[in-house]
Amino acid sequence: MKFLVLGGGAQGSAAAYDLLRDPGVDEVVIADRAELPVRPFLQDFLGAGLSVDRFDVTRSDEVRRRMEDVVAVLCALPYGFNFEMARLAVESGVHFADLGGNTEIVRRQRSLDESARDRGVSVIPDCGLAPGLVNVLAQWGIDRVESVEAVRMWVGGLPRNPRPPLNYQVVYSLEGVLDYYTTPGVILREGEPVEVEPLTGVEEVRFPDSLGVLEAFHTAGGASTLPARYRGRIRTLEYKTLRYPGHALLMRGIRDLGLLDTEPVEVDGVPVSPRQMFIEKVGPRLREGDGRDAVALRVEVEGRRPSGSERVRFELVDLYDERTGLTAMMRCTGFSLSLTSLMQVRGEVSGPGVRTPDEALVPEAFVGALRDRGLAITESWSGGPTGSDA
Repeated sequence: MKFLVLGGGAQGSAAAYDLLRDPGVDEVVIADRAELPVRPFLQDFLGAGLSVDRFDVTRSDEVRRRMEDVVAVLCALPYGFNFEMARLAVESGVHFADLGGNTEIVRRQRSLDESARDRGVSVIPDCGLAPGLVNVLAQWGIDRVESVEAVRMWVGGLPRNPRPPLNYQVVYSLEGVLDYYTTPGVILREGEPVEVEPLTGVEEVRFPDSLGVLEAFHTAGGASTLPARYRGRIRTLEYKTLRYPGHALLMRGIRDLGLLDTEPVEVDGVPVSPRQMFIEKVGPRLREGDGRDAVALRVEVEGRRPSGSERVRFELVDLYDERTGLTAMMRCTGFSLSLTSLMQVRGEVSGPGVRTPDEALVPEAFVGALRDRGLAITESWSGGPTGSDA
């Protein structure tokens, strides 16, 4: 089997690494417009299953020609490319999965459903960590808890050695992070979708001693299509991002001062985008450090039974891999993408068409395979008589 990975950055490289370790995979091609260095953990695969190709993804004919030579496409490009890449994959008759992150684009991709079914291919957007793994865990809990009342999801990528003032380190796209900080999130309250301002709803969340107390706040993107799917069926459903305490207040001040606006302002007669200026100035500082990171994830699903209440909690704390040099974010995000693609070509998804991971994947099989890859996702249950602290 031959796979095409679009985007040779952190997550695309991690996905390629995971594919290449699978005995059923013969070849992986990483394609990018830029000439990116091959990451150290991929060096041993060069010429032994891995090749690197440079081409411009805005040239549709060129992209389609390369897609027609593979069984599946994994898109690790910025999410603005996802719809067009999915369309070309369907035209080429190959399975497609992407990292997603923008629910409006996912809605556009759903318009490809009939064509994908006709071609017998699966299109699964939003296949990273959040959205992605977190939504599959939420679905697994929903499937197993009676009379679901609440679904709560918390996810964050964190530096192991935080540096003030933001105590944050870029672990994927800074542009994507700023989108989440400036775009309203959608949650369910009393069963109805409600827009919430990003960087609000701050609460403390305690994790094991390695991370301690973190703060959580509303952001966009992570819930994906879950609020729309469960409108009127679940009273409370929300997603929050995790950071070290104090981050939300600082970023909210930066945002409210207009420094994350995309509309250019004139400076000495030159139009300047405040957000682009912020990225150019602050981005390099947020990339400094040793690269050792952590991913913290928690999903709780609560329900009611005649005899009482019940709650299932899934939790993961993953750390930078000293042996391979893979960051926790690479492992949790890139491996989720690669595993989704492998399940597509093996026929282990719900069938052809366009579906999000929580709709397309069998949660138990997906989580089990991630555990086999070293992601120690735990599961715990609690419950008691109605009215008790569950």
